[in-house]
Amino acid sequence: MEKNKKLIGAIIILIIIAAGVSFLAVNEFRKNKEMTELFAVEKQEMENEYSTFAAQYDELQIQINNDSLREKLESEKLKTQRLLEELRQVKTTNAAEILRLKKELKTVRAVLRTYVIQIDSLNRLNAALMEENKEVKSKYSAATAQINTLSEEKKNLNEKVTLASQLDATNISVLPMNKRGKKARKVKDVKKIAVSFTIVKNITAETGNKTLYVRIAKPDNEILSKGNTTFAYEDREITYSIKKYIEYTGEEQSVTVYWDVEEFLPAGTYNVYIFADGNMIGQNSFSLK
Repeated sequence: MEKNKKLIGAIIILIIIAAGVSFLAVNEFRKNKEMTELFAVEKQEMENEYSTFAAQYDELQIQINNDSLREKLESEKLKTQRLLEELRQVKTTNAAEILRLKKELKTVRAVLRTYVIQIDSLNRLNAALMEENKEVKSKYSAATAQINTLSEEKKNLNEKVTLASQLDATNISVLPMNKRGKKARKVKDVKKIAVSFTIVKNITAETGNKTLYVRIAKPDNEILSKGNTTFAYEDREITYSIKKYIEYTGEEQSVTVYWDVEEFLPAGTYNVYIFADGNMIGQNSFSLK
């Protein structure tokens, strides 16, 4: 009978571990998927710009009669088309190659701007060519509109990535303690409040020194505090109860902070809020009778 109990206990522990591993795997998959989507949007945006620049080289060749300059424009157009084909072959997961082609795009843009200024200075446009130029500009505007749309999508994905990199506090628990360090049964016996929580593993979050702020709100929403203790949150200063410094490595980390009771505590429901890096990363409530 005792062996069966141990076996059942071991099975339950294995199930809990498997569930935790599955949760972490799904969480990592979601973050990687969002990063891949972000690179895909940026790649599409660059393809549109390369295509637009190649079309502009065609238009510039129409506007001039100088064979030497036309050959230079043709050479730059072919280079732009070659870079476009390279970009189309690049996988969205190849960040280094996308970065290289992004730098090349800046060079193409600068060279094109130089030719545009040079050709405009020749002042050889006529009415027919201006009409063709309007058509190209219309196509350019359409491409620009699409680029703007993709830029907005990129912005939204950036916000998702930023959200994924924020810290998260879970397993928030509160223990009211009496003068002997045991759990206090009545509110009048509470001498210290212990707040424990877990900072979850997050490989996308920035590591290093972190400052955690804990706010404990009484039933009337007044924050327990000692003196002028505030921190910045959403463009304003708000009061905190406890400040805690930690060294965050990206791995799961358990934290416990304490509030020494020196004021009257009414019975009722209290709320606990935890902040880091300007964000609220967790909250919970507890009751004192």
